[in-house]
Amino acid sequence: MKKVKFLSTVIFASLLIASCSNNDDAPEPVNEEEVITTLTVTLAPNGGGTSITLQTRDLDGDGPNAPDVTVSGNLEAGVTYNGTIVLQNETVSPAENITEEVEEESIEHQFFYTPGAGLDVTTAYSNFDTDGNPLGTEFTVTAGAASSGTLTFTLRHEPTKPNTGLGDAGGETDIAATFSVTIQ
Repeated sequence: MKKVKFLSTVIFASLLIASCSNNDDAPEPVNEEEVITTLTVTLAPNGGGTSITLQTRDLDGDGPNAPDVTVSGNLEAGVTYNGTIVLQNETVSPAENITEEVEEESIEHQFFYTPGAGLDVTTAYSNFDTDGNPLGTEFTVTAGAASSGTLTFTLRHEPTKPNTGLGDAGGETDIAATFSVTIQ
């Protein structure tokens, strides 16, 4: 009888330990969304010349104040510009460079560039994720004929890759900024 009680206890304890093991699929760690207060686009003309800076700063996030949006100058018709994007979180001091995190998680991010009606520009990606799909923190913009309109930069988190553009990319928008641009 003592052997039966002992074996029953051992079996029960074994089942209890097995059911509490760590062999189960562990939950994915939570990857908190990046806080992005500032997006700065620098457009440097191929062959030299004055760079153009497009910037949006929204230090109060979803607060009552509108973002401060600036464009430092006009694009020149027929010129190709090498573009770079820098993302920052300026709610901390010193400001945190979010671009580094986006590039480290390149498979999970993609920038899209959307010219508005009337603006004669073409864009092309210059950097890619580890699978060869566009990332877009580096790109080119070629200014066509004299025109004006908007140029929107959109960062998507966990888009479908490959995609044919923003329309079928899915994912969530981390930041979108629209700039009024003139080509002269």
